[in-house]
Amino acid sequence: MKITRELRDLVKAWFIISLAFAIAFSGGGFFDTSILVIFLVSAFTVGLGFILHELAHRYAAKRYGAHAEFYANNTMLFIALLFSFFGFIFAAPGAVVIRGYLTKRKYGHIALAGPMMNILLGILFLVIALFMPFTLPVTKPGMMINFWLALFNMLPFPIFDGFKVLKWNKIVYGIVLGVCIVAVFGSGSLLALA
Repeated sequence: MKITRELRDLVKAWFIISLAFAIAFSGGGFFDTSILVIFLVSAFTVGLGFILHELAHRYAAKRYGAHAEFYANNTMLFIALLFSFFGFIFAAPGAVVIRGYLTKRKYGHIALAGPMMNILLGILFLVIALFMPFTLPVTKPGMMINFWLALFNMLPFPIFDGFKVLKWNKIVYGIVLGVCIVAVFGSGSLLALA
Protein backbone atom coordinates (compact mmCIF):
# COMPACT_ATOMS: atom_id res chain seq x y z
CA MET A 1 0.00 0.00 0.00
CA LYS A 2 1.38 3.38 -1.03
CA ILE A 3 1.51 5.89 1.82
CA THR A 4 0.37 9.21 0.39
CA ARG A 5 1.06 12.71 1.65
CA GLU A 6 -2.62 13.01 2.58
CA LEU A 7 -2.57 9.81 4.65
CA ARG A 8 0.55 11.02 6.48
CA ASP A 9 -1.17 14.33 7.21
CA LEU A 10 -4.30 12.57 8.50
CA VAL A 11 -2.33 10.27 10.80
CA LYS A 12 -0.15 13.15 12.03
CA ALA A 13 -3.19 15.35 12.78
CA TRP A 14 -5.00 12.46 14.50
CA PHE A 15 -1.97 11.65 16.66
CA ILE A 16 -1.14 15.23 17.70
CA ILE A 17 -4.75 16.23 18.43
CA SER A 18 -5.23 13.06 20.48
CA LEU A 19 -1.99 13.74 22.36
CA ALA A 20 -2.92 17.38 22.97
CA PHE A 21 -6.30 16.44 24.45
CA ALA A 22 -4.68 13.68 26.53
CA ILE A 23 -2.20 16.18 27.99
CA ALA A 24 -4.96 18.70 28.70
CA PHE A 25 -7.24 16.04 30.25
CA SER A 26 -4.41 14.85 32.50
CA GLY A 27 -3.89 18.38 33.80
CA GLY A 28 -0.92 19.19 31.59
CA GLY A 29 1.09 16.32 33.00
CA PHE A 30 2.89 14.76 30.04
CA PHE A 31 4.62 12.31 32.35
CA ASP A 32 1.47 11.37 34.25
CA THR A 33 1.28 7.59 34.56
CA SER A 34 -2.26 7.55 33.19
CA ILE A 35 -1.32 9.45 30.03
CA LEU A 36 -1.33 6.33 27.83
CA VAL A 37 -4.87 5.37 28.82
CA ILE A 38 -6.07 8.97 28.41
CA PHE A 39 -4.31 9.15 25.03
CA LEU A 40 -6.09 6.00 23.81
CA VAL A 41 -9.46 7.36 24.97
CA SER A 42 -8.69 10.70 23.29
CA ALA A 43 -7.67 9.00 20.05
CA PHE A 44 -10.93 7.05 20.00
CA THR A 45 -13.18 10.00 20.89
CA VAL A 46 -11.60 13.35 19.97
CA GLY A 47 -9.17 12.18 17.29
CA LEU A 48 -11.81 10.09 15.59
CA GLY A 49 -14.25 13.00 15.70
CA PHE A 50 -11.79 15.40 14.06
CA ILE A 51 -10.60 12.99 11.39
CA LEU A 52 -14.04 11.66 10.41
CA HIS A 53 -15.32 15.25 10.29
CA GLU A 54 -12.67 16.11 7.69
CA LEU A 55 -13.13 12.86 5.77
CA ALA A 56 -16.88 13.56 5.57
CA HIS A 57 -16.11 16.89 3.85
CA ARG A 58 -13.69 15.10 1.53
CA TYR A 59 -16.15 12.35 0.64
CA ALA A 60 -18.99 14.81 -0.03
CA ALA A 61 -16.76 16.98 -2.25
CA LYS A 62 -15.59 13.99 -4.25
CA ARG A 63 -19.19 12.86 -4.69
CA TYR A 64 -19.79 16.17 -6.46
CA GLY A 65 -16.78 15.62 -8.71
CA ALA A 66 -14.48 18.11 -7.00
CA HIS A 67 -10.85 17.45 -6.15
CA ALA A 68 -10.56 17.26 -2.35
CA GLU A 69 -7.54 16.57 -0.14
CA PHE A 70 -6.82 16.94 3.55
CA TYR A 71 -3.84 19.08 4.50
CA ALA A 72 -2.57 19.21 8.07
CA ASN A 73 -1.82 22.64 9.50
CA ASN A 74 1.54 22.15 11.23
CA THR A 75 1.45 25.57 12.92
CA MET A 76 -2.00 24.97 14.44
CA LEU A 77 -1.04 21.45 15.50
CA PHE A 78 2.01 22.86 17.31
CA ILE A 79 -0.16 25.53 18.99
CA ALA A 80 -2.70 22.89 20.07
CA LEU A 81 0.10 20.81 21.58
CA LEU A 82 1.70 23.83 23.28
CA PHE A 83 -1.57 25.09 24.78
CA SER A 84 -2.45 21.60 26.04
CA PHE A 85 0.29 21.87 28.69
CA PHE A 86 -1.73 24.74 30.18
CA GLY A 87 -4.93 22.68 30.17
CA PHE A 88 -6.39 24.56 27.19
CA ILE A 89 -7.09 23.32 23.67
CA PHE A 90 -7.42 25.41 20.55
CA ALA A 91 -7.62 22.85 17.80
CA ALA A 92 -7.62 23.49 14.06
CA PRO A 93 -5.56 20.51 12.88
CA GLY A 94 -6.04 21.12 9.19
CA ALA A 95 -8.67 21.27 6.50
CA VAL A 96 -9.89 19.65 3.33
CA VAL A 97 -8.89 21.79 0.37
CA ILE A 98 -11.49 21.63 -2.39
CA ARG A 99 -10.90 22.54 -6.02
CA GLY A 100 -13.53 22.60 -8.73
CA TYR A 101 -16.68 24.44 -9.71
CA LEU A 102 -19.42 23.93 -7.15
CA THR A 103 -22.75 25.66 -6.65
CA LYS A 104 -23.74 27.33 -3.38
CA ARG A 105 -26.00 24.34 -2.69
CA LYS A 106 -23.19 21.83 -3.20
CA TYR A 107 -20.84 23.86 -0.99
CA GLY A 108 -23.58 23.89 1.63
CA HIS A 109 -23.92 20.10 1.45
CA ILE A 110 -20.14 19.64 1.70
CA ALA A 111 -19.91 22.00 4.67
CA LEU A 112 -22.82 20.25 6.40
CA ALA A 113 -21.20 16.82 6.04
CA GLY A 114 -18.60 17.49 8.77
CA PRO A 115 -20.95 18.59 11.59
CA MET A 116 -23.44 15.86 10.63
CA MET A 117 -20.67 13.28 11.02
CA ASN A 118 -20.00 14.61 14.55
CA ILE A 119 -23.70 14.48 15.39
CA LEU A 120 -23.89 10.86 14.22
CA LEU A 121 -20.78 9.95 16.23
CA GLY A 122 -22.23 11.69 19.29
CA ILE A 123 -25.48 9.75 18.92
CA LEU A 124 -23.53 6.51 18.50
CA PHE A 125 -21.59 7.15 21.72
CA LEU A 126 -24.85 8.10 23.48
CA VAL A 127 -26.61 4.89 22.42
CA ILE A 128 -23.64 2.76 23.51
CA ALA A 129 -23.59 4.58 26.87
CA LEU A 130 -27.31 4.02 27.43
CA PHE A 131 -27.16 0.30 26.67
CA MET A 132 -23.72 -0.35 28.18
CA PRO A 133 -23.28 2.02 31.14
CA PHE A 134 -19.89 0.50 32.01
CA THR A 135 -18.52 2.26 28.90
CA LEU A 136 -19.31 5.74 30.31
CA PRO A 137 -15.65 6.72 30.94
CA VAL A 138 -15.14 6.52 27.16
CA THR A 139 -18.59 7.09 25.67
CA LYS A 140 -19.55 10.16 27.73
CA PRO A 141 -16.55 12.27 26.63
CA GLY A 142 -16.91 10.85 23.11
CA MET A 143 -20.53 11.96 23.00
CA MET A 144 -19.95 15.43 24.48
CA ILE A 145 -16.86 16.23 22.40
CA ASN A 146 -18.55 15.27 19.15
CA PHE A 147 -21.71 17.24 19.94
CA TRP A 148 -19.56 20.26 20.86
CA LEU A 149 -17.52 19.88 17.66
CA ALA A 150 -20.74 19.91 15.64
CA LEU A 151 -22.03 23.01 17.44
CA PHE A 152 -18.69 24.82 17.22
CA ASN A 153 -18.43 24.15 13.49
CA MET A 154 -21.97 25.44 12.90
CA LEU A 155 -21.05 28.95 14.07
CA PRO A 156 -22.07 31.41 11.31
CA PHE A 157 -18.63 32.94 10.74
CA PRO A 158 -16.60 32.69 7.49
CA ILE A 159 -14.02 30.20 8.74
CA PHE A 160 -16.67 27.75 9.98
CA ASP A 161 -18.89 25.23 8.19
CA GLY A 162 -21.99 27.01 9.50
CA PHE A 163 -21.25 30.06 7.35
CA LYS A 164 -21.47 28.04 4.11
CA VAL A 165 -24.59 26.21 5.30
CA LEU A 166 -26.27 29.51 6.22
CA LYS A 167 -25.40 31.01 2.82
CA TRP A 168 -26.97 28.01 1.12
CA ASN A 169 -30.15 27.51 3.20
CA LYS A 170 -31.21 29.41 6.32
CA ILE A 171 -33.89 26.86 7.28
CA VAL A 172 -31.48 23.92 7.14
CA TYR A 173 -28.95 25.98 9.10
CA GLY A 174 -31.52 26.76 11.80
CA ILE A 175 -32.64 23.14 12.10
CA VAL A 176 -29.09 21.74 12.33
CA LEU A 177 -28.01 24.46 14.78
CA GLY A 178 -31.05 23.66 16.93
CA VAL A 179 -30.23 19.95 16.87
CA CYS A 180 -26.64 20.73 17.92
CA ILE A 181 -27.79 22.93 20.83
CA VAL A 182 -30.26 20.29 22.05
CA ALA A 183 -27.60 17.58 21.69
CA VAL A 184 -25.00 19.52 23.65
CA PHE A 185 -27.27 20.68 26.46
CA GLY A 186 -29.83 17.87 26.55
CA SER A 187 -27.78 14.70 26.15
CA GLY A 188 -26.53 14.86 29.73
CA SER A 189 -30.10 14.34 30.97
CA LEU A 190 -30.38 11.16 28.91
CA LEU A 191 -27.10 9.90 30.29
CA ALA A 192 -28.49 10.33 33.80
CA LEU A 193 -30.76 7.39 32.92
CA ALA A 194 -27.78 5.14 32.19
